[in-house]
Amino acid sequence: MTQDTMPAPRRRRADARRNVDALLEAARAVFDTSGVDAPAKEITDLAGVGVGTLYRHFPQRSDLVKAVVESGIDAVADAGPALAAEYEPAEALTRWIDRYTELLGTKRGLASALHSGDPALAGLPAYFMQRLGPTLSALLDAAAAEGAIRGDIGAEDLLHAIAQLCQPVPGRGPEHSRRIVGVLVDGLRCGGGQGPPQGDHGNGGS
Repeated sequence: MTQDTMPAPRRRRADARRNVDALLEAARAVFDTSGVDAPAKEITDLAGVGVGTLYRHFPQRSDLVKAVVESGIDAVADAGPALAAEYEPAEALTRWIDRYTELLGTKRGLASALHSGDPALAGLPAYFMQRLGPTLSALLDAAAAEGAIRGDIGAEDLLHAIAQLCQPVPGRGPEHSRRIVGVLVDGLRCGGGQGPPQGDHGNGGS
């Protein structure tokens, strides 16, 4: 193999990765506005690729929904350590909860996809907890250790509580969810100094 031919596979892989990234970003935006059943062409037009490229990477709609959900979960999970490194524990926790609330509140139709019963999406709830549970647990532990929040709530309970508060309310937008979640966060702070919770923080016992 000559030097002239060696870069071609790498270029193809890079092009494929860019196409996947563009499709995920476009699908995320389209799902936000039109729901998960939006026409494929709406997604591909926004991504700047052909419909064939979409189906080559995501043969079924559920494949695309799963990838979008997982990428959103990953982004929120990965934000935890970065926020903890930049801010004091209570502020890092608050900012992370804001990220999590945004994930829940701006993905029209994705919450129902998590519980759709589609076998292709069956693993999403477990993935959700596996990725977000340990991140939130670490943030809670750090804030509770400083006495900034109450210490008797675990990550799993808090993840579920916030998810319930972010359920759509007729006639109300995402700002309503953020305001209500803010009330919950204020309650965590008001209980600061309480002892640690019994058992684990819902991170799988790790």
